[in-house]
Amino acid sequence: MFTGIITDVGRVAEIVQQAVGSRLSISTKFDTGTIALGASIACSGACLTVVDKGNGWFAADVSGETLDCTTLGNWVKDTPINLERALTAADELGGHLVLGHVDGVGHLDAVRPEGDNHSVEIKVPENLARFIASKGSVAVDGVSLTVNEVEDCTFGVNIIPHTWDQTSFAFFQPGQAVNLEIDVVARYVARLMERS
Repeated sequence: MFTGIITDVGRVAEIVQQAVGSRLSISTKFDTGTIALGASIACSGACLTVVDKGNGWFAADVSGETLDCTTLGNWVKDTPINLERALTAADELGGHLVLGHVDGVGHLDAVRPEGDNHSVEIKVPENLARFIASKGSVAVDGVSLTVNEVEDCTFGVNIIPHTWDQTSFAFFQPGQAVNLEIDVVARYVARLMERS
């Protein structure tokens, strides 16, 4: 489990194709000596398991399903990656509860500076649009954000300078694909409403 508060922006160091899926090596500023093999790290919103590591890098195996259903299949060497280590019981929950399960891929409709902030509009698949509400939470490439407005299959967020500078958002371009995770509470409320 994660909070959507990014603590490092790593980069894809190497991609090794496997029979099914691939192995990603990701450079990081994390102290990898404190990361156990088998640990979970959210990589731009996708929870991956550490299978190898060294000084300044870790590796994770990615299934074909994950490559197909997230942006990970588009990653190339040097792609910037938002990184968050798994939450511990003693950690502050500064964002919202994020599972690291990507629900779908959205696309950046617009990226506009607004003073020191940035206004970003994201188009979402129709099957996810009903879970996104104004003032609700959503994780975009693993970052916990508050939704400003929603219109049909598009929602808007306002990115403050700290978030812009300390995440991969600084590399955002219109049309770019992003990983989306809807708020877990919204998911279960919708499921309960379907049953009633």
